[in-house]
Amino acid sequence: MSTPYPTSAFEDLDRPRGPVLVEPETKRLDGAVREAYVPPLARPVRHGSLADLPFDNAAAAPASVVLSRRRPDGRWTDVTAERFAEEVLAVAKGLIAEGLAPGDRIAVMARTTYEWTLLDFAAWAAGLVTVPIYPTSSVYQARWILQDSGAVALVTETTAQAAALHPERPHLHDLRHLWVMEQGHVDRLGELGAATVPDQEVGVRRGMLGPDTVATLIYTSGTTGRPKGCVLSHGNFFAEVDNAIELLYPVFRAETDEEPSVLLFLPMSHVFGRMVAVACVRARVRLGHAPSLKAEDLLPDLAAFKPTCLLAIPYMLEKVFNSARAKAEAGGRAAVFDRAATVARRYGTALEARQAGTGNGPTRALKASRAFYDPLVYRRLRAAMGGHVKYAICGGSPLGRDLAAFYAGAGIQIFEGYGLTETTGATTVTPPLKPRLGTVGWPMPGTRVRIATDGEILVAGDHVLRGYWDPQAGGVVPATRDGWFPTGDLGELDGEGYLTITGRKKEIMITAGGKTIAPAPLENWLRQHPLISQVMLVGDGRPYVAALITLDVDGVSHWRRMIGKHPVPAELLIGDPELTAVMQRAVDEANRLVSRPETIRRFTVLPVDFTETDGHLTPSMKLRRAAILRDFAAEVEGLYDTRGGR
Repeated sequence: MSTPYPTSAFEDLDRPRGPVLVEPETKRLDGAVREAYVPPLARPVRHGSLADLPFDNAAAAPASVVLSRRRPDGRWTDVTAERFAEEVLAVAKGLIAEGLAPGDRIAVMARTTYEWTLLDFAAWAAGLVTVPIYPTSSVYQARWILQDSGAVALVTETTAQAAALHPERPHLHDLRHLWVMEQGHVDRLGELGAATVPDQEVGVRRGMLGPDTVATLIYTSGTTGRPKGCVLSHGNFFAEVDNAIELLYPVFRAETDEEPSVLLFLPMSHVFGRMVAVACVRARVRLGHAPSLKAEDLLPDLAAFKPTCLLAIPYMLEKVFNSARAKAEAGGRAAVFDRAATVARRYGTALEARQAGTGNGPTRALKASRAFYDPLVYRRLRAAMGGHVKYAICGGSPLGRDLAAFYAGAGIQIFEGYGLTETTGATTVTPPLKPRLGTVGWPMPGTRVRIATDGEILVAGDHVLRGYWDPQAGGVVPATRDGWFPTGDLGELDGEGYLTITGRKKEIMITAGGKTIAPAPLENWLRQHPLISQVMLVGDGRPYVAALITLDVDGVSHWRRMIGKHPVPAELLIGDPELTAVMQRAVDEANRLVSRPETIRRFTVLPVDFTETDGHLTPSMKLRRAAILRDFAAEVEGLYDTRGGR
């Protein structure tokens, strides 16, 4: 029997659409659910590789638009399947002409650009292994990845990146080529290949690849130590994207006259962005790339591209909500926005209850209220995202039940997921029509999730990495035990197989009184406050829990204007009694979520934010706790001195 899939979170749910939704099989131990498994929706790929996708698309639907390329003037040019295959072939031939052999590693250091995806598929077609490097990486970080991976070629986005790495060339014994996108080197590779290498050579290289062939080495962001290279195969990607396409049917299949499209602005250096790019090419969903996350750059791209789906991390969705609320307050419409937000949350919660079979869905009065506020609030929010967004895929950390309900009620269905580099992206995801707000959903089809006796989440499935890269050990070191990958995260499964993340194993704190505390829930809750940017709890071996808080510059500026304070830098407001009172109220509200031993007893507001540049955040916005504890040791000590902190 088909399961109905909505075209948005609030439209008619009764039309048959999409594939069968298979519920998890669960196993109990000592009265608790310890394991959940969802059978695969897609058949395993037994031959071929990701390198075949552009050419398969060109053969099946040559005129279909598979990508759009942003021009310097801000307009977008469509790229057909046939044209993309031609470009992939040309660049692959260029890489072969430059002497790159099957299995060689080629590193890419760039923002989210069209050339990134082009190089990915061209490298695969030439039998190579791609190695992403975050464009924000330091010279030391980039050098270490290039050395560890043994990369023979590097493509940077800018001349400045290439110049910064030039002094390191004597230390990079394997690196033979350095190409720069902005100097037109990718185009030159295509021209070189067209003139010197026959098409058949690429066909031979593609024929050598299979699902077990290594596709990429993606280095973890290293929150607790030196990054490790995750060895992901072509088969890992197929297991992930094929099941995602089938499960997230509304995102990847046209349900109206409007074709689905995705504007990718998360880093291509991260597995999440790469996985979605591959999924879009696999499903022939129009894909665009936005290199900048700055509002002044991203908003015009959203307006021009008009995506139907966005990828996001919770921090971004929190910022969108807080910015919309601040704009409404500045225009004297704060009360209207707050009422609309309440209605949206009630509507989203009612939808969830209806889909779960525990309620009748939104009442007629609630539908009327939602319709009233749609042009006043929700439509404006969607317009800021391009006006056509119906779905958002969110991961990285928990979004929070209230915010997920708000977006669902505002007309944007959130597919929240959980995963790691080692699992090729998502390992659980919110199933369509079966959301459970506050959880990260069910296991992906083809995935088993197990909760160990100490609460650690274990994962098994064809999307789990082959192992970690270790050139000293001769290649790949296994990362699983008895077929299970230990994630290092802590979680719980409910009776229907939904997973809730409760913390990180290495981040667990034990107070001097012996209380075990996971900091993530309180940190995530506080981070949603419009005046707060980042929060880190401390308390390991201490008598109580305390917090380091950083300020959101935009939020503080708006708050200052609203209460008539003079325009001074945010750091000069640190000791302001009114700001301190606002922070105290936020902490008091958060403390209501936990038991007394887990509450934040004291906090201090730092004069600076945590940033990736200063080494306090990973490129994916995760806290580097050891670095923060080191650099703010005096502030932490002050929290346990009766003369310091709050």
